[in-house]
Amino acid sequence: VLRCLGIPTRVITNFNSAHDKNLNLSIDKYIDMSGNNLHLSEDSVWNFHVWNESWFIRRDLGSFYDGWQVLDATPQEKSKGIYQCGPASTRAIKEGDVNLDYDSPFVFAAVNADCVTWIRYSKKRKERVYSDTRKIGKFISTKAVGTNSRVDVTDNYKYPEVKEFSFKISYTQYKNSLMDDRKILVTAV
Repeated sequence: VLRCLGIPTRVITNFNSAHDKNLNLSIDKYIDMSGNNLHLSEDSVWNFHVWNESWFIRRDLGSFYDGWQVLDATPQEKSKGIYQCGPASTRAIKEGDVNLDYDSPFVFAAVNADCVTWIRYSKKRKERVYSDTRKIGKFISTKAVGTNSRVDVTDNYKYPEVKEFSFKISYTQYKNSLMDDRKILVTAV
């Protein structure tokens, strides 16, 4: 319909899409001390989810948020009392501006939530035992114009994940680095 009105619109697919039911920006799993799932959270991770993006000028939010806006024609949750989602600015999603209207926190979580596992010892005591910050929001894609090729638009929704790396240094190198730190402290005093 939006294309018929002359509004640029495209379909977006998000793989490993989070469904953050309680809007805490994480997908929580609770286990007991034996590792059994406690089914205390309604959060879930879907293989994929599809929504639309349309190009809007956002006078209500300011020109910083102009551009592609998320519109979900198949929302699973109510927003302001009715089943709707969007228009949420992809710029707001990328920048983590989850305090904006139009379901920005929900869309942010769909592409960038952390998957957290908690051990629940009692109703008042729990401990986070695992957190995966990379699982959600993979290969966010649209179809290329004029071909059947996939265009990766993940960078429109989130910054690149920081790659972890490890390295080894000798004890002598470590000891020398401590000496260098001491020299800096002495110089600063």
